[in-house]
Amino acid sequence: MFGCKAYEKRIEMKSTLKRTWAEINLDAIEYNYKKIKEHIGENVKFAGIVKADAYGHGSVKVGAKLQELGADYLAVSSIDEAMELRFNGITMPILILGHTPREQVDRLICFNITQAVTCEAKALEYSAEAVKCKGTLKIHIKVDTGMSRLGYLCEGEHFEHGIEGIVNVCKLSNLDAEGIFTHFAVSDEDGEECKEYTDHQLELFKAVITEVEKKSGKAFLLHHCANTGATVNRPDSYMDMVRPGLLLYGYGEFAKALGLKPVMSMKTTVSTIKVYPKGTKISYGGIYTTTGKTRMGVVPYGYADGFMRCLSNKYSFMTEEGAVRQRGRICMDMCMIDLTDKFSIDVGSEIEIFGENNPIEAMAEMAGTIPYELVCAVSKRVHRIYIENGEVVDKELMLRM
Repeated sequence: MFGCKAYEKRIEMKSTLKRTWAEINLDAIEYNYKKIKEHIGENVKFAGIVKADAYGHGSVKVGAKLQELGADYLAVSSIDEAMELRFNGITMPILILGHTPREQVDRLICFNITQAVTCEAKALEYSAEAVKCKGTLKIHIKVDTGMSRLGYLCEGEHFEHGIEGIVNVCKLSNLDAEGIFTHFAVSDEDGEECKEYTDHQLELFKAVITEVEKKSGKAFLLHHCANTGATVNRPDSYMDMVRPGLLLYGYGEFAKALGLKPVMSMKTTVSTIKVYPKGTKISYGGIYTTTGKTRMGVVPYGYADGFMRCLSNKYSFMTEEGAVRQRGRICMDMCMIDLTDKFSIDVGSEIEIFGENNPIEAMAEMAGTIPYELVCAVSKRVHRIYIENGEVVDKELMLRM
């Protein structure tokens, strides 16, 4: 097309620049899965949360690994996420936790995807569409026990009305109510008040289950409510299945408590090095001024890659010679690092953004956020490199090429 015949003949999609990449350790996924299973016991089912592209780790690769390991369910946020898994060979049960438009019910049925039902209006729509399709839609009913988000409200004066609504769902045509679930709001927080709130949510959920199963004459196959915090600290909440999110990926205090391994490492390379005299202002706004003769490196990692701008002039990267400070304001595509006393670090040297030697938890704390946000923010132009049995098994470039 452009007269570049040598390039037009290529079949394999490749990138021409070793820029910034994320190493995804599938061995760590396996290790973490087995450790969590050991912790919860063999009789409790495991739902792997792979929404948001498996928190930035690659839902297809992570989903395939969990399927291979024998996980019982995968959970996603939307039908698009579910279809991506189906189109890439994932055959195990998939639960959509979020909303699906009624027009997509035929696809849910055709591809055997389970849908969360969060209110009467949605239940009626799904039933009507399933009848039209002459198929049966598998559903899990969501109960709002205190998250104040999605689900049948059953708190206080709403209890009887909520029970009635859930019982009615169980009777609707062409819906198979396989499961019922809720979501804890503060099970990952410290303190007696948070513990009491989780206690309240759990007891309310149990009361809802008892009433619904008694009045409907139906026993749900799957009852589930344990998220990451509850999976680690609340065995009384396991019921039939747990739904650990970030825990599977090995980040945060709960992962540390179980001895889990972080799955993602972010790395980049030094693209340019320049030497500046004392008094030189660095980057936009001149928020950093060199205090002496400074050897400054440029790395191709900026806020468009997921490096939060609020970390400007605060964060440190890791090199083979130790930590180096990021200097000046973070740009869209790059940032600057101080290499003044790191003489062996040169153009092409590898830099660890976060990973084994530079924990992501430190970056999250400095940014005033949680590891979830940081791994989900890793943009599509950051290559994913998948490692299994200690070797690179696949590379994923998410740009359209």
